[in-house]
Amino acid sequence: MIVIPAIDIKQGRCVRLLQGEMDRETVFSDDPSAMAVRWEAEGATLIHVVDLDGAVEKKPRNLDAIRKIVEQVNIPIQVGGGIRDEETIRMYFDLGVERVVIGSEAINNPSLVTNACRLWPGKIVVGIDARNGMVAIEGWTKTTDVSAIRLGKQFEDAGVAAINFTDIERDGMRSGPNIDATRQLAKAVHIDVVASGGVSSMKDIENLAPLEVDGVVGVITGRALYDGSLDLKAAIAWLENR
Repeated sequence: MIVIPAIDIKQGRCVRLLQGEMDRETVFSDDPSAMAVRWEAEGATLIHVVDLDGAVEKKPRNLDAIRKIVEQVNIPIQVGGGIRDEETIRMYFDLGVERVVIGSEAINNPSLVTNACRLWPGKIVVGIDARNGMVAIEGWTKTTDVSAIRLGKQFEDAGVAAINFTDIERDGMRSGPNIDATRQLAKAVHIDVVASGGVSSMKDIENLAPLEVDGVVGVITGRALYDGSLDLKAAIAWLENR
């Protein structure tokens, strides 16, 4: 299991939202690339980048900031937010991004996921963001009637590299990850799962670690790293030595 720092970009700045609400933000840096350099220096092996404006406006809105991140670090970058077509996916790969995260279109246009997996094997991640177990899309502004598990199982044979699973109610709230929901999804699908939402301390990492046997291969965390309640170096070292 690896720890994956999150860099959420809004209007070119590194921010964190509470429960995905765009008007409940905390700005942590005016230079997202500087944060990426820091996390690489502290041992991160993958960075999760989200174009928050893109997620709401349904097309990339922070390309300059993302390009600068790719140029400044040597570790893989995965990007999500506003990815609605193959043209955008190709653009990100041409930019040097390692993986692309497809969220809303996994519901709205599932063929985009299956076609992209065929065109770019091992590079497509499905982002499943859930509110009370049901998938939310369009920057978390719309909750569907599709369960997280049902959506995950839909792509079992597509060649998806991983599922990023976020519990929206816990995202940015430092209330601890939803262990039960994460375990249920990981057990239900034969796809690697990355947990996200609510991680606030080393204790949360310790609580997630046993889920590795169920197929949880990583944990995305943002606010806890930025406010210092979780030490990235220490978390990586603990997971490597357990």
